[in-house]
Amino acid sequence: MLCTGKVASVETANKLVRSSRVGTCLPCFLHEVRFNFILLSMKHLLILGGTGDAAELAAKASTIPKIEVITSFAGRTSQPQAPAGMLRIGGFGGEAGLVEYLIEAKIDILIDATHPFATQISFHAAAAAATCKIPHLMLIRPAWERLSSDQWTEVDSVEAAAAVLPEFAKRVFLTIGRQQLTPFASLKNIWFLMRLIELPASDALVPSGVILCDRGPFALDNELKLLIEHQIDTIVSKNSGGDATYAKIIAARELGVRVVMVKRPATPPGKQVSDVESAVAWLMNQLL
Repeated sequence: MLCTGKVASVETANKLVRSSRVGTCLPCFLHEVRFNFILLSMKHLLILGGTGDAAELAAKASTIPKIEVITSFAGRTSQPQAPAGMLRIGGFGGEAGLVEYLIEAKIDILIDATHPFATQISFHAAAAAATCKIPHLMLIRPAWERLSSDQWTEVDSVEAAAAVLPEFAKRVFLTIGRQQLTPFASLKNIWFLMRLIELPASDALVPSGVILCDRGPFALDNELKLLIEHQIDTIVSKNSGGDATYAKIIAARELGVRVVMVKRPATPPGKQVSDVESAVAWLMNQLL
């Protein structure tokens, strides 16, 4: 069974009119019919979220008439910041599970606003939208670009980042999240300052050093202070793009600190925009 993107047909609407209660006064009857037609004309938007861009998009989309906004979080943090509209938390169970959800929830439009490194859900979303024949958009913020004064070592993966550190690093600011600390846990003679939104699991392998729990956006003064106080000589970062965590890159540039930058993975084919305003404009076009 494929999702057609239609909530209901004119025939269904006529049945609602015919089934209205006999004897209802005319104004009440017309109000009931109007309410039923509004329900039938509602569009259901699913935003795959977990980013600041997704939250901003949900807030703006929620102000558009006849749009019901549902944001889905993967559930990687225990206390996520709730966006505007409805919220669901948890995985879908792969591509097939997402297809099933799109059908059951009668999703008409799908926007993928996940983190640029959340590649698995992005590929699942593209495939599921194609299967269900519904409009699909990827909101992908631009990657950071290296300036001539930056000291970047670009690598293809987190594992590759861990492999190059022993060549030059002694005190490292690790900003890759709590899910991928393990490749760094075996490194000797390197001290780590690990900034995480939440503490890692109790049984996780964690590098030697200090954990700092904090959530962006981060100011430049804050980043400069951290690098100086902890005598950081290297930052490990994913090329996430956006403004929320870019201050650390500016601070590294100003202080001459090396950055090991994990390059972005490939994205699935499909329509892409780079900012929330463009995503809203695309969404409005789907409603015409």
